[in-house]
Amino acid sequence: MRTVELIERKRDGAEHAPGEVRWLIEGYVAGRVAPEQMSAWAMAVVWRGLSDAETHELTQAMIDSGATIDLSSLGRTVVDKHSTGGVGDKTTIALAPLATAMGMPVAKLSGRGLAHTGGTLDKLEAIPGFRVGLSVDELIAQVARIGCAVAAQSDDLVPADRLLYALRDVTGTVPAPGLIAASVMSKKLAAGADAILLDVKVGEGAFMPDLASARELAVRMRDIGVRAGRPTACELTAMDSPLGAAVGNALEVAESCEMLAGGGPADFRELVLGSAARMAVLSDLGVDLEAGRRLAEEAVASGAALRALERLVEAQGGDPRLAERPWDVLEAAPVVLTVSAPRSGAVAHCGALAIGRAAMRLGAGRERKEDPIDHAVGVVVHAKPGDEVQAGDPLAHVHARDRGRGEAAAAEVLAAYELVGGPVERPPLLLETIV
Repeated sequence: MRTVELIERKRDGAEHAPGEVRWLIEGYVAGRVAPEQMSAWAMAVVWRGLSDAETHELTQAMIDSGATIDLSSLGRTVVDKHSTGGVGDKTTIALAPLATAMGMPVAKLSGRGLAHTGGTLDKLEAIPGFRVGLSVDELIAQVARIGCAVAAQSDDLVPADRLLYALRDVTGTVPAPGLIAASVMSKKLAAGADAILLDVKVGEGAFMPDLASARELAVRMRDIGVRAGRPTACELTAMDSPLGAAVGNALEVAESCEMLAGGGPADFRELVLGSAARMAVLSDLGVDLEAGRRLAEEAVASGAALRALERLVEAQGGDPRLAERPWDVLEAAPVVLTVSAPRSGAVAHCGALAIGRAAMRLGAGRERKEDPIDHAVGVVVHAKPGDEVQAGDPLAHVHARDRGRGEAAAAEVLAAYELVGGPVERPPLLLETIV
């Protein structure tokens, strides 16, 4: 095979023959395929797409590029959850201990964020002492002992995906459904989960801006999971506004604690409880969606979910007081500014992308992978689409390291809001479920 010929074939809209995608991936990892050639192929994929067969071959080639994790020693169905990411998406921090409290073992490998806000690992590292670098043996032993672990993906797990994603990130070739599906599912399958719940975000603050493209991605990921013998379900959820109220690492951890204690914003609480119920259906608990929802609500009401969070934090080196008194443990920003409604009206829009960018410029996210994260800063949104506000009411609070950056962020947050005179219907969060 010649790399240039494979690039030209995809550029011209032809489907690769069996074995060609694997040859490309193995050659790129080994250094036989140059980065500029791989980026040209990725751009051709953005324009021409991948067939189902090509997507499956790409997924398996990336899995085979490194180690895999065997969770069979746990003797249970391990259910994993993945979100395609969005502004204020702190779901894993609440969902993992909740699922554990419901009786499901959770072995979750998470990542870091780029742009907007931090990823799950960045948020967990807002907890002083929390250790995300668990070995595979430590991960399995912790799940066997307390039922839950959330850790970083090791370097030897799916290295081809890490190399390819780094290339896509700097060449404008991230938004291709086939490439995204293979990237997500290669990590999920290599990590050993027996069943997988996927949360595909839809809207301006997500990779997938519209329902049709999100549905295409969800179906592709589901098909990869099913073909691999792993039951897979997908929830398509809205990301035109931030999820919940908190956008920023420590702020999102605190909001997760609040949700597990029975409070928190209604949309975030509903998403976590609904996803926990769907995970229960995929698990070995033998329940339907309605019974799964009851289990989730009971785990929160009884305090079992909060105690599961305490055990998780303590097991990974953090202070277990976090669960009940998060601000005794987390660092708070020294400057808090109010963003007030300039007039009375109903909130028609609360832009996730603009608020995410404001939080990033405060230091809650990173533009480059080497940028540091300021765990204390961020934005807390108090008014969402459908809410009525009076002139002077707080729309949001900006948590900043200094007043100058706080005022700049406050102006960005205010510009993200649209207020109208008439009533606004509250938009749904769960748009569609694909099982």
